[in-house]
Amino acid sequence: MLQSLFNYAAGTFLALVPIANPVGAVPVFYTLTRGDSDGYRRRQAWMTAVNVVWVLVLFLFAGRTILSFFGISLGVLRIAGGLLVSQTAWEMVTAKSRLTPPEKAEATDKEDVSFTPMAVPMVSGPGAIGVVIGLSAKTTVWYDYIGCVLGLGLLGALVYLCLLLGEPLIKALGETGVGALNRVLGFLILAIAVQFIADGLLQILREQAPALLR
Repeated sequence: MLQSLFNYAAGTFLALVPIANPVGAVPVFYTLTRGDSDGYRRRQAWMTAVNVVWVLVLFLFAGRTILSFFGISLGVLRIAGGLLVSQTAWEMVTAKSRLTPPEKAEATDKEDVSFTPMAVPMVSGPGAIGVVIGLSAKTTVWYDYIGCVLGLGLLGALVYLCLLLGEPLIKALGETGVGALNRVLGFLILAIAVQFIADGLLQILREQAPALLR
């Protein structure tokens, strides 16, 4: 039981870190909170982490219901999640902003940026949500869910630390260093996306045409 709980916690955390990319959210966070007090930034960083956790926990527990309601198989979900994750990865590799111009314009004038755009769609975006729903489809007992929740809590803690302590790192790396780091992470995430799609295709073949895999 403890081993399974630990495996799900670690697996959830490691699966989501590159896709959620808390480091990539740091420059946007400091741009949106430029000129604000340190106390305000700390509160916004904390609320962003809390929002990330509860959004992903919601989809973790609602995942099976969503799949059942829409009649979506796990293989199809993996392919769809892979496509979403690949889009995020491509945006990182090509240095494209994860926020659209209207989202940036709206966020600039907002007093509270912790839910939108920081938690959604910056950190707990469609790719992360797709991964969490996929995890929910594989959980079978209550301690698996607890393990996943612990993993999401670890992700929230990492998000908080990155937003709280990320400014010196961003200044040290500079725009060139941050861009290079994002491209490396984007490449790794693209590889994860391809693996999702491959796993989804194999899952569909096992269900629909098992004779082809013999």
